[in-house]
Amino acid sequence: MSTADDLTSAIDLSVARIRAAAPGLQPAIAIVLGSGWDGIAGLVQGAVDIPYAALPAFPVIGVAGHAGSLRLGTIGDGAQARTVALLRGRKHAYESGDAAGMKGAIRTLAALGVQVLVLTNAAGSLEREMPPGSLMLISDHLNIVQRTPLLGEAGSERFVDMVDAYDATLRDQAAAAAEAAGIELHEGVYAWVLGPQFETPAEIRMLRGLGAQAVGMSTVPETILARQARLRVLGLSMFTNYGAGMADESLSHAHTLATAQATGALAQRLLAAVVPALVV
Repeated sequence: MSTADDLTSAIDLSVARIRAAAPGLQPAIAIVLGSGWDGIAGLVQGAVDIPYAALPAFPVIGVAGHAGSLRLGTIGDGAQARTVALLRGRKHAYESGDAAGMKGAIRTLAALGVQVLVLTNAAGSLEREMPPGSLMLISDHLNIVQRTPLLGEAGSERFVDMVDAYDATLRDQAAAAAEAAGIELHEGVYAWVLGPQFETPAEIRMLRGLGAQAVGMSTVPETILARQARLRVLGLSMFTNYGAGMADESLSHAHTLATAQATGALAQRLLAAVVPALVV
């Protein structure tokens, strides 16, 4: 989309198509499903699926493990039922160098009336106490790339306040839900690196020195976009490996997907517990 007017038109058309495909469904919570997190899609009741290709504001997905479709429906029962929109795949900045790949999708969610955006990802652990296969609540982030999805925008709305980017109340609700479900949920700072190559051991030592507990190649651009759109953000990481040099293992995307798949059942349990507990 070459201009702001083009993007606005694409968002309007995407909103219209979503409402036509799922009349009466008003999602208050949207979840971007990273690698290993897609199992929650099977728990959605009354599911309506829309391929990204039918939504002009949504990205073309080019990474294995990402379905590239929007699923709407409900999670939970009775008073705890939550109407949700699941984004089954994301556009990464490393695919084109553009950090704004999810701009149209997130602004479409805001236009639909979504109030809470849950961002999930697969990440590398920078702490021995957080081994592969464990889960972490994101308390804050480091934009190591120092890129923004707001590049080229005009006006005061581009100056987004990133204090409390990951909503403290949502974090408390998620932590309490995880504890009640008997799921260990760590908490820490997520460092965004561009990728697609993995980090060097020296870079991992740097990130640890800067105070990060996790490293990954997504999420931060979406958080910036969500905060600009006044969406509340909850971030969750699944650890698929230790950072380079911290363990005797070879890092690859296939390794990431395999560990994510093995941890998928735990991630599904976590989201199944957390989503109904969120007060929107």
